[in-house]
Amino acid sequence: MGLSEHSGLFVRCGIYFVVLGLIVFGLIQAQEMHLGGFIESPEVRKSHSTRELYRAAYGACHQLVKSKKCAPLLVRLAWHDSGNYDVNTKTGGANGSIRFEKELGHNGNAGIPNGIALLKPIKDRYPEMTYADLFQMASAAAIDVSGGPKIDMIYGRVDSQSDAEVPPNGRLPGAAAPFHKAVGDDPTELSDMTAAEHLRAVFYRMGLEDVDIVALSGAHTLGRAYKDRSGACPMAKTQYTENGPGTLGGMSWTREWLKFDNSYFKGLVEAEKGAGDAELLVLETDRALLEDPAFRPHTERFAADQEAFFAQYAVSHKKLSELGARFDPHNGISIAGTRGIGGGGVDAPP
Repeated sequence: MGLSEHSGLFVRCGIYFVVLGLIVFGLIQAQEMHLGGFIESPEVRKSHSTRELYRAAYGACHQLVKSKKCAPLLVRLAWHDSGNYDVNTKTGGANGSIRFEKELGHNGNAGIPNGIALLKPIKDRYPEMTYADLFQMASAAAIDVSGGPKIDMIYGRVDSQSDAEVPPNGRLPGAAAPFHKAVGDDPTELSDMTAAEHLRAVFYRMGLEDVDIVALSGAHTLGRAYKDRSGACPMAKTQYTENGPGTLGGMSWTREWLKFDNSYFKGLVEAEKGAGDAELLVLETDRALLEDPAFRPHTERFAADQEAFFAQYAVSHKKLSELGARFDPHNGISIAGTRGIGGGGVDAPP
């Protein structure tokens, strides 16, 4: 082989290795590129790993609700953490402050420590999650497991750091007159408000509207009230609650109080017509949803159309879950559209 032939061979080999190197480099770059067509930053990679963690935690919450039949308690926990928000003072809200003893001692929070204790193994398994996120995530999973709508929730809430961030006592709604003001420097101060006025004082203070009041009241389709905890509960037990599950007794708003549907609204309409069930609970604030002329159309619509109720409830629950929350990253993290999360074959919120 002549010198020129050797030279040609070396040139061809050089070109081959250059092309091969470019191909390999391109494949490596492709693996590092986001679907949108840009190379992922460390922050984006971190958000992906965080999203997977949250998906796994959602699956764990899902399994907890199924195994412990604790949907009502977890929904109540999340509501009580976020439902003390004041849109004017920008205090309270979904920041995890309900874990502090100071807030657990507030009116209406009896039994809440039990919900926090149920979630502790999940918090221990996923310590990167904030309490604020875990409380709200558990409520979304609880609604899902119980047959309700999937909540398009976002995560990344920043936790309160001390009980200095606990808002004043008395911001949660009452069940019977005389109703407390629920606003101002002393929300516990009693007033002569009607049930409808009290509901508006509570929810308007949070920045919510009449339709949110009615839709969120529909969560009473889940759970019970207890005579020893609420003076507004007339019976210690009923045929629907005497055998549990969980703590025996109490009064429920619906016959199947672990099922999320529009039975609560149907029951209110039946009770108004004189066809109600004496063993189902109806509070003054429940009756107000039909007695008030602005609440009534929403109540009747939700009683007649479960899909309409589910659609509005999902919107209102999402609003409630974000009240007063600070997110990191600023726009939050979505876990939407994932199947089989947590190894349990469940769906994340769509």
